[in-house]
Amino acid sequence: MADGSERVKPAVEKGYRSAFKSRDFRLYQAARLMVILGAEAQSVAVAWQVYAITHSALDLGYTGLALFLPGLFVMLAAGHAADRYDRRRIILLCYGLQACCTAVLLWLSLSATALQHGRIWPIYAVLVGIGLGRAFSGPAASAMLPSLVPKEDFVNAVTWGATVYQIANMSGPAVGGLLFTLPLAGVAAMCNGAPLVYSFTLLMLVGFIVLVGMIRTKMVTTEKKAFSMKTVLAGLEYVWRAKLLLGSISLDLFAVLLGGATALLPIFATDILHAGPRGLGLLRAMPSVGALAVSLLMVVRPIKRRAGLTMLVCVGIFGVATVVFGLSKSIYLSAAALVIVGASDMVSVVVRSSVLQLATPPEMRGRVSAVNWLFIGASNEFGEFESGVTAHWWGAVRAVVVGGIGSMLVTASAAGLFPQLRNADALTAEALMGANEELSVAEPVD
Repeated sequence: MADGSERVKPAVEKGYRSAFKSRDFRLYQAARLMVILGAEAQSVAVAWQVYAITHSALDLGYTGLALFLPGLFVMLAAGHAADRYDRRRIILLCYGLQACCTAVLLWLSLSATALQHGRIWPIYAVLVGIGLGRAFSGPAASAMLPSLVPKEDFVNAVTWGATVYQIANMSGPAVGGLLFTLPLAGVAAMCNGAPLVYSFTLLMLVGFIVLVGMIRTKMVTTEKKAFSMKTVLAGLEYVWRAKLLLGSISLDLFAVLLGGATALLPIFATDILHAGPRGLGLLRAMPSVGALAVSLLMVVRPIKRRAGLTMLVCVGIFGVATVVFGLSKSIYLSAAALVIVGASDMVSVVVRSSVLQLATPPEMRGRVSAVNWLFIGASNEFGEFESGVTAHWWGAVRAVVVGGIGSMLVTASAAGLFPQLRNADALTAEALMGANEELSVAEPVD
């Protein structure tokens, strides 16, 4: 019996920490922790700054639209680039662009005249630049991850990657809210508010660039050099034919597009819950608290069976929790509802990410990841615009409640339209590729 226990123990340890045996995976996750922390802090500063200047839900929604539009036009080309060129270099160039954009935000906030008289179009212009950088870095980063760890450790890497994301996503808004309200004195007083947050974000971006620059793994690229509409659109065609992929991505798109309340949090923090900038930071952090708890649980106890059904149930819970948040008048109930929103969404993230990479041939991952990033951008950034528009029409509370109900209806529809997703079982390459058996070989490209 003792011998059996000794044999089992190393296997358990390997199971939940195996991805961190890779030096480059450790470097990359440290870099992601820094850059997401900075990005989330910056999002709080931008949202609060825009709402403080305009007091308009619609103008707040335009921040998401500015981030989304570049991806709409260049995402498929970005996926093609991720399959043809060194993905690490693409990431470094894109985050260099984002660092420049953050520096411009810092300058705008320090300027005495740049944002006078309600003029916020310079902020939107900078957000378009950030969106462009994200559009090219997103597919490259997603497609690069399988190169950093052995195949058998990939689901573990996805789960740890999601955990790191949620740690940063939870801490970033709180840090942003704290820095925004930190009272500096003397010469440093000029940095009070948004400038201090943007300075922090810029520092995090520089740290990210340094750490990613230290990665040594040779990136996998294809020898196919033809650039045509056929090759660029191959990822879109693959997703359309692979119903398991289409179902998982579509479910996330429409559920989060309708049910996302993040863009409206400044309105809830200011006008409904009366909690101020620190309350906004707290609310922004709550989804990540729930997501972090679930991701840590999934590291130790990963999903082994009925992955598709589990995803559908959790997206339904996401919709219910969104409705509760919309109706709440208590910051404690609102925070608890957002914790459940994040926890349920975390399951969806891990299942979708695993399906995306494990059910896709390596030479197609850049283009398929581009389609996924386009859908994610539509659900997140464009979802912020949709939330701003509906809040402008109906009011923030009604917009969130209707959106949550819409998410539940989408979940029910997806369960009926995509039986491949409903019946998806184990999160392994063999099981998921089996679900897309007819597409196990990538398309020929001349």
